[in-house]
Amino acid sequence: MKRDAMSFGGRILSVRGVGFSLVELMVSMTIGLILLATLLVVFANASTARGELERSSRQIENGRYAVELLSDDLRIAGYFGEVNVGTLAAPAVVPDPCSTTPAEWAAAMPIHVQGYDVGFGAPACIPADIKPNTDILVVRRAKTCVAGVAGCEPATAGKPYVQSTLCSNEMPPYTVGTFGATAFTLKRKDCTTAAALREYFVNVYFISSNNRRGQNIPTLMRLELTGSAMAQIPLVEGIEEFNVEYGMDNDGDGQPDAYTGDPANYTYPGCTTCTAVNNWTNVVTAQVHVLAQSPEPSPGYIDTKIYSLGLDAAGNPINVGPKNDGFRRHVYSSMVRIVNPAGRRDRP
Repeated sequence: MKRDAMSFGGRILSVRGVGFSLVELMVSMTIGLILLATLLVVFANASTARGELERSSRQIENGRYAVELLSDDLRIAGYFGEVNVGTLAAPAVVPDPCSTTPAEWAAAMPIHVQGYDVGFGAPACIPADIKPNTDILVVRRAKTCVAGVAGCEPATAGKPYVQSTLCSNEMPPYTVGTFGATAFTLKRKDCTTAAALREYFVNVYFISSNNRRGQNIPTLMRLELTGSAMAQIPLVEGIEEFNVEYGMDNDGDGQPDAYTGDPANYTYPGCTTCTAVNNWTNVVTAQVHVLAQSPEPSPGYIDTKIYSLGLDAAGNPINVGPKNDGFRRHVYSSMVRIVNPAGRRDRP
């Protein structure tokens, strides 16, 4: 039996169902949808901000890392362990950084750095996909640790090494060659113990238009002398411009007197020794500029900036941009003193 009323104290009370009316339900749904839309907007903005922050962080990290890599290698350019490079004669011509001939490695030791301004006259080992109008930098040095000592990698067959004697009656005073094919017989000061072996480096830096993984991302690359070849090593993605200014020591005091983007063609009034070979031996500092871009474009962003990358060989500003694309960019620069050649010239 259905009951829709009840008696209580002589009064009749009607019983109604408890719930939401259609209007109340629609109002509550509308409020819920507004709140949901607000949360979605907040989430989307937070996600966009997070993505932008990640892109900026990677750009900053890549730019700083590229400058640090170049600066660290330049700082110890011309280091060859116990070899007194200051007594070595400069080669007759500017050496080929692609050479795999030990005699040419030895002759090139006084040329601690070498470059190709805007890639002009690039050596044969530079790949065809080098980014146009970007510099090439060559650094020559030995490893700062002795092969097989204190955690340093032991001598490896086929790799290039340099050994210097400390025994007064041995000539020539140093040997350069590949381990296993060259007789490293020089001695320490006691004229009995074998002298230290240090790996010989020729590092050639340039910018490629791709990252060697099938992506057209400008990448800082390095060619490394392995002994029989120059191996390509991708270093840092997103580096799209690269310029080096070299500090020239004109008076032999170990301090830069002028800067140029092309020591091979540098001269000054009254100079009678400003040949390409002599100029490269006179480089004591370097100012490095790199332009790094974010890994992905930023939605809604257009890059209309102009970036300064120092001076060209004629002393004119190198300005890049506007790119008019969605990538964010920043220039990273570093001034480096090339300690070994500069220190050998320091006057008391």
